[in-house]
Amino acid sequence: MIPVTKPFLPPREEYNRFLDGIWERNWLTNNGPLVNELELQLKEHLGLDHLLFVSNGTIALQLAIKALGLRGEIITTPFSYVATTTSIIWEGCTPVFVDILADRLTIDPDLIEAAITPNTSAILATHVYGIPCEVERIQQIADAHGLKVIYDGAHAFGVQVKGKSVFEYGDISTCSFHATKLFHTIEGGAVFTKNSELLKKMAFLRNFGHDGFDNFNGIGVNGKNSEFHAAMGLALFPHLEAIQEKKKKQFHFYYEILTGLKVDFPKVDQIEQYNYAYFPIVFPNEVQLKKSMQMLVDNSIGSRRYFYPGLNNLDYTQGNCPVSDGISERILCLPLYHTLTIEEQRMIARILLRVQNN
Repeated sequence: MIPVTKPFLPPREEYNRFLDGIWERNWLTNNGPLVNELELQLKEHLGLDHLLFVSNGTIALQLAIKALGLRGEIITTPFSYVATTTSIIWEGCTPVFVDILADRLTIDPDLIEAAITPNTSAILATHVYGIPCEVERIQQIADAHGLKVIYDGAHAFGVQVKGKSVFEYGDISTCSFHATKLFHTIEGGAVFTKNSELLKKMAFLRNFGHDGFDNFNGIGVNGKNSEFHAAMGLALFPHLEAIQEKKKKQFHFYYEILTGLKVDFPKVDQIEQYNYAYFPIVFPNEVQLKKSMQMLVDNSIGSRRYFYPGLNNLDYTQGNCPVSDGISERILCLPLYHTLTIEEQRMIARILLRVQNN
């Protein structure tokens, strides 16, 4: 079986060295030394001043919305993982969907302004597959209308825009460190902000509001993460460059061997520093996608309709987004992970081309 993705696991003895320290200290959670060390290494690696390690990427979004005190409507994208929308609704706000750019798959800045109403409090956009949103244009619109900006950067670890981390942009950015991500802590995530006061507020929010043992600074949740999860991130760090380089080669090899396939590829060649974390292809129609997907299944190869359905088409949402609807019906992510072989990639390409030519 060739899965669509496979988590990277460092050599067990490297992880065990961190576990030995956990057993010696008997400090398992509550802002332990490994959590602090991971935060320091992440800041150094990403070139950032402020971040917090949290329990997952979804709670990161919820903390961002809560910390900014958002109410009413939040303009967002229909083309993202469901957590982007449910975080908005969970925090008592209303998602207002704006369509996407057909080539980048990120929110279309030209459509944002028309969606702004007196009830709009923020823009929450996703760097889809690590493809960065048009961050400068979005910020200009937000500034002109007094709106906050949150970026869902679940896929965007390591991506840069104009010489700095994509997490530098917006009032708050978030990331997921789920097991399938480029950098992972089994389960986990982070919030990033340049505003030290916002960071302090989110630090209280992620720990029940605790300000010491007996005092509380507002209402909080349990957004902490454990020493065991931090240990995985620390054990993975020495391998990160090799993982990224392998995925980059696999990504470009797909381009080479799928040249004759009648599909579109998202445009990543103009991105200053990309992370090559996913390989999506867009078929001419849904029929071709389903045939191809079934043939892959018949050959024990996984793929994923990532993202389908569009978030504007859920049972509890609504919105007219024809570009997103069309893309979500036709897009398929192919296997891409560190141990995927050239021979397996060639087999995937042969199957896709065979379906097209039959």
